[in-house]
Amino acid sequence: MRDDSPGRQDADPADAEGETGQSGKDAKKPRSFWKELPLLIGIALLLALLIKTFLVQAFSIPSDSMMNTLQRGDRVLVDKLTPWFGSEPERGEVVVFHDPGGWLEGEPTPDPNVVQKFLSFIGLMPSAEEKDLIKRVIAVGGDTVSCKEGGKVVLNGKPLDETAYIYPGSTPCGDKPFGPITIPEGSIWVMGDNRQNSLDSRYHQNLAGGGTVSNDGVVGRAIVVAWPVTRWATLPVPDVFDQPGLSQAMTVAPGAAGLAGALPLVLWRRKRLTSRHTAQ
Repeated sequence: MRDDSPGRQDADPADAEGETGQSGKDAKKPRSFWKELPLLIGIALLLALLIKTFLVQAFSIPSDSMMNTLQRGDRVLVDKLTPWFGSEPERGEVVVFHDPGGWLEGEPTPDPNVVQKFLSFIGLMPSAEEKDLIKRVIAVGGDTVSCKEGGKVVLNGKPLDETAYIYPGSTPCGDKPFGPITIPEGSIWVMGDNRQNSLDSRYHQNLAGGGTVSNDGVVGRAIVVAWPVTRWATLPVPDVFDQPGLSQAMTVAPGAAGLAGALPLVLWRRKRLTSRHTAQ
């Protein structure tokens, strides 16, 4: 019995060559995985370098000055993106900053090998050579801060209850009282959470800046403890820095206040005289 259905018609020549219309010999073979591997590694390293430069960078905690918030050997991730958009350090933040000059004098500098240097350069390992420090911002430009022996840190006239973050058993400044000090604009006053084991702003008042750190020297804000996994935690701003009245109220000179108050009256009178003149 003869089958006259369309399925028995002569096949399209293209079908014999595959769906692409190419013969089997001419079809392009997929590139070998081993040939693509160097390209993939290069892209991954480039992305790591871009992330380290513009987004986040890992830093290793070298001392006990921030206990118990941070412990020696912790790895923290630092936000480097927001400073690119003009964000400045705020009270209560934990920040990484470059040595302002003389703070790390006499401290040994690690001597990493070539591999460690490369991994640190692209951001896959914490920075090993750079002279960076990590502390908590207590005061910013325009603030007045002080601390008497046996007392609390006083910020803009408000005593700070720091029990949420300073090391248990530490006193706010029992070993090194200071102030009152008014922080220059564009600078910050920093202190370690382990007050009796932290060479912070209090101990560098004899240097340029009077113990303050320029905002330009701040690398970024530490946002999370990433390693070890058992220590994973975010680093939020303590509630004490959100208390009402902590920010300095804007003061206006009497002359400037008088000028600001008179300006609307002058403009209103000028408009009225102009309208009267037009009507005439």
